[in-house]
Amino acid sequence: MADNKLTVSIIKADVGGFVGHSSVHPALLEKAGERLAKAKADGLVIDYRVGYVGDDTSLIMTHKNGVDAEPIHRFAWETFEEMTEVAREYAQYGAGQDLLVEAFSGNVRGMGPGVAEMDIEERPSEPIICFLADKTEPGAWNYPLFKMFGDPFNTAGLVIDPGMTTGFSFEIHDLINKRKLLLTLPEDYYSLLMFIGAPGRYVIKHVFRNSDNMITAVTSTQKLSLIAGRYVGKDDPVMIVRCQSGLPAVGEVLEPFSMPYMVAGWMRGSHHGPIMPTSFEDCHPSRFDGPPRVVAYGFQLAHGKLIGPRDMFEDIAFDGARRQCLEVADYIRRHGPFEPHRLGHDEMEYTTMPHLMEKFESKFEPSDD
Repeated sequence: MADNKLTVSIIKADVGGFVGHSSVHPALLEKAGERLAKAKADGLVIDYRVGYVGDDTSLIMTHKNGVDAEPIHRFAWETFEEMTEVAREYAQYGAGQDLLVEAFSGNVRGMGPGVAEMDIEERPSEPIICFLADKTEPGAWNYPLFKMFGDPFNTAGLVIDPGMTTGFSFEIHDLINKRKLLLTLPEDYYSLLMFIGAPGRYVIKHVFRNSDNMITAVTSTQKLSLIAGRYVGKDDPVMIVRCQSGLPAVGEVLEPFSMPYMVAGWMRGSHHGPIMPTSFEDCHPSRFDGPPRVVAYGFQLAHGKLIGPRDMFEDIAFDGARRQCLEVADYIRRHGPFEPHRLGHDEMEYTTMPHLMEKFESKFEPSDD
C-alpha cells in the first residue's frame, strides 16, 4: 500500500458475556488491550482502541496492510482465541461463541467475527465515527445510512454543500443469494428504498461519494445464522463513517439516531425492538436482554493516530430518544410471543421453529380452506 494510504479496521466478536449476554468482563478487555499494545510495538498496527457494547468486543485499528490483510485478520482471530481462554477461566457465558470454525484460514470473513474496513487517503482533517451495536443484525445500519447520505431532511449538506449535491452511491448486498448491487442517488432513490427497507436480506455494505467515488462508509455484513446454519447469537454489527468536508457533518451523521427506529434482534435474536443510542457507561443491555444498543466512538485521525475516542451519544440531546425508546419497548413487549414483536415466520428458521414443524408434521391434515 502507498505511503499516503491508510486502512481503518474494526474486527469484532462475542467471545463471552458477563453476566449472561449483558457485558464484557474487564479481564477480556485487558487481554485485548495487551495484544493490541504488542501489535503496535511490533509495527503491525499504527494505533488502536478496544471498543465494546454489550457482550461484544471490537478491535479498532489503523494500519498500512490494506483491507482483508492476512496478518491483521490472523492477529484478530488469535486475539479472540486468547480472550476466549480467559472467558472460559472466568466461566463467562457463551465463551467463544462467535468463533465458528476451529482454524484460521486467511481472513475472518465467514468464520464468525464481524468486519468493517476501509482503505482511505487521510484528509487534512479526518473525523470518523465508529458505531458499534449489540442485540441486532447487519441491516440495522440501513435506516441511518440512508438518512445520512440520502435524505436532505436529515442532511442539509445534500442541498447546500456543493461537494455533496452530486449525491452518493450505495453498494447493497443480498445476504441470501450472495450478490451485490450498486444504486446511485438521487436517480435510484425509490429503488434503493425498496431494497433496503427489507434489512433482513438486503444490507448496505459501502457508501461512495459520486463526485470522485471516495469511500465514505462501510459496515459489517456477516450474518451468523447463515454461516452456522442455526441460531448462535445475533450479529451485532459495526460501522465506520467519515464526516465533514464534502461529507455529512458529524451532527448529520448522528441525527438519525435521534429516533429509536425498530430493528430485529433483542432477546434470543428473535424479536423486533427499538434501538437505543447510549453512552459508553450505559451500553450494557439487560431488560429482556435489551433493548438493542448502539454506541458511537468519535475520532480525529492524525497521521494514522486515533485521537479519541469521544463518546458521541453521551450528549443530553439524545435523552429524548432514550425516553422514547423505553416507551416503545414497553409497548412492543406487551405483544409477548406475537408478531410484530416476535420476528416473522420466515426469519425464525434458525430457531426452534424447524424442530417444531418436524414434530407436528405428521399431525397436519388437509383443510377445506
